[in-house]
Amino acid sequence: MRRIIVPKLASVRGAAFPAIVIRRVVIILLFAAASSLRAAVPAIAPGGELVMEADEPSIEGATNVGVLKGHARISDGSFQLLADEVRYDNNTHVATALGHVVFTRGEVRLLADRLVYHRRDGTFTADNIRLGSYPYFVEGFSASGSRDEITVRRARASYGEPGPWQPTINADTLIFAPGKQLRSENVTVGIGHAQPVPIPRFDHRLGAPLIGTVNLTGGYRRSLGVFADGTLLVPLRPGLRLGTDLGVFTERGVMIGPSGRYSNFEDSEALSGYFRSGYIRDHGDRKTDLLGQPIPPDRAFVEWQHRQVLAPNLTLAAQLNWWKDSEVLRDFRPRAFFPVQQPDTFIESVYAGSNYFVSAFARFQPNKFHRVQERLPEVRFDLLPLAVGNGFVERFEASVVRLREDPPPVQFTNVRTVAIARPPGGDVGTVIPGSARTETVITTMDDPPRHTTRLDAYYGIERPFAPVNWFVFTPHAGGRFTYYAQTPAYPIVGVLPNQSYVTRPVFDSGSYRRMLGELGFDAALRSSGTFEYKNPQWKIDGLRHLLTPRLSYRYIPEGDKGRAYIPPIDREGFSTYLQPLGLGDQRNIDDLHKTNTLRLQIDNVLQTRDAVFGTRDLLALNVANDFRFHRRPGERDVSEIHTELALTPARWLQVDVYESFAPQNFKFREFNSGVTLRDGRFWSVRFGNNYLHDNLQDYLVDGRVRINERFEALMKLQYDERRHRFNEQAYGIVQNLGNTWLISYTVSLYSGRRRESSFGFNVQIDTVRF
Repeated sequence: MRRIIVPKLASVRGAAFPAIVIRRVVIILLFAAASSLRAAVPAIAPGGELVMEADEPSIEGATNVGVLKGHARISDGSFQLLADEVRYDNNTHVATALGHVVFTRGEVRLLADRLVYHRRDGTFTADNIRLGSYPYFVEGFSASGSRDEITVRRARASYGEPGPWQPTINADTLIFAPGKQLRSENVTVGIGHAQPVPIPRFDHRLGAPLIGTVNLTGGYRRSLGVFADGTLLVPLRPGLRLGTDLGVFTERGVMIGPSGRYSNFEDSEALSGYFRSGYIRDHGDRKTDLLGQPIPPDRAFVEWQHRQVLAPNLTLAAQLNWWKDSEVLRDFRPRAFFPVQQPDTFIESVYAGSNYFVSAFARFQPNKFHRVQERLPEVRFDLLPLAVGNGFVERFEASVVRLREDPPPVQFTNVRTVAIARPPGGDVGTVIPGSARTETVITTMDDPPRHTTRLDAYYGIERPFAPVNWFVFTPHAGGRFTYYAQTPAYPIVGVLPNQSYVTRPVFDSGSYRRMLGELGFDAALRSSGTFEYKNPQWKIDGLRHLLTPRLSYRYIPEGDKGRAYIPPIDREGFSTYLQPLGLGDQRNIDDLHKTNTLRLQIDNVLQTRDAVFGTRDLLALNVANDFRFHRRPGERDVSEIHTELALTPARWLQVDVYESFAPQNFKFREFNSGVTLRDGRFWSVRFGNNYLHDNLQDYLVDGRVRINERFEALMKLQYDERRHRFNEQAYGIVQNLGNTWLISYTVSLYSGRRRESSFGFNVQIDTVRF
């Protein structure tokens, strides 16, 4: 191969004219003297000297056109052009390439049958092109473009190398801006060579998903029949993808609703969100809702989530979940229902100052079948712990909120005798044998709304003492003031069938003020030890043991003050864990209790050196319990002993345990555990259990095994020991198509579920990488 180096481009005017003459002389001499050996091309800065190589170089003297034949190559550092033949016009600086053309500029690589490149302004035209900029691939009848944009006519674009399973679009004209976006109008989208879905506009930011969101599910369940359910979102403009959710259920009907995703084109962290919805005229067996009421045939839901940065340090978050009935998502969208069975609807804005937060929060109750503590709205100020001098640290928080709770109706069931017959001429009250009958009486009681306006403020101060580096003692004092603008009175309004009384609060008894104080302390002993133990098999390089006993005490002598005058809206919920001790940390403001409690906690961490992260935790073991000097009804002076264990001695083994047991009789109240074994990408299995005294005792197995490059087997079992049955069995195969789609084929068997079918077959399609 012969090689020619041409100086940088120069103007033909003025003093630049001799350079053109010299360049022509140099080209002629080099063409004549170059050897036939292929030479390596040195790195040249963009816009630098033009390098030309070919097996058979020549020049047309009359036209001043260089002709390169056989492995032709020209480059100046900003581009590279390869072809069977290249003709370069030294007058116009235009290169014409023919046959097996490969044009590379930046991250873009273009293949064509013919290409004309204008070196002065970087524009080009090409015929029968293929264009790639990972992971996107474009092909078309012809193309023209500049350094910033490329226009492809009669184009097809795909995510990844073209194949039968790749998402693709077809368009008469497609504009590709390298590293920025793809845009076009009047396109069709689809998979492989089939593009059945027309859309008016396609505007896609590179780096974002090409199709947007594609989820497809199908199969059979007895309660739904044969079904197919899917979501398709297409990009209509940068940061906006719109589409629809569509589900067809042979036993129920068709569910359809608009859906979409949106984000800031330049910065998705600044703005993002999505919405989805569905409506169905349900002609199947709808059963009853949470309140025992028949579900109407018109069923629908709407979900919306939003995140936005309004200004520096100012954020906005919102979420809406509206269900027309309590079971609509459980019946038709179980994957969305079971993780969150009681959804939330709120809007919140937070300003983060240098050492404080100011927030406005509103929570609403769009669904009448759930209990929701509405905040209409709540404005808060939170001062983070702040050093105020002489070693003292203060903390302050205050809020004002309009609270409302409108509980759904409650049903009471009572079985009673409704008929006693006496025979003719018999004594009154004489019952004919077998004539008495009973019936079930259902009484519905409406619990009227509770509401109040509440002002709440807490101030705490503490002074840590650290006489030595292994001991810290921190005395603590705090106070909480709460004002209620409306307080309840409870007149009796009825008697239930079981003869218990029913009361309804009336919020007209004036305001109420409450002042509470607390005293306490936190103490911690810190100790550590190191051991030069090594075990290459378990990748242990030395051991470090961190032991931290902690002691906390809180005394709140009047925690239950004013309970008769406070509407219990923010109340204590069910939990098996130890709750926060401090008065400022408790969220059940309307349901506080007298506290005189000492908490003992021992934390253990065992670590080893890690080449990547510095240290790695092998074991974490935490034990805690409370000593109650004041007990509520049903409580003991010593609480259950709570233990948390996390064991990760190797990357292929993980053990986690939580348990609580009563030290008085050593009976377990709760025990949850899990053991996970994994072998890289080939298989993993998890054995687990959940136990809660008198409520729950089940065992779980969840495993996956990789069969080959394309297939993986999975299994999930859940066994209920109390009822001696498998609540759930799932067996399936996962198929990988073109490293783009995952198709799951799953057979499910259920026992004991009220609404779900006992048998189901499910086919689910998820995206892998777009």
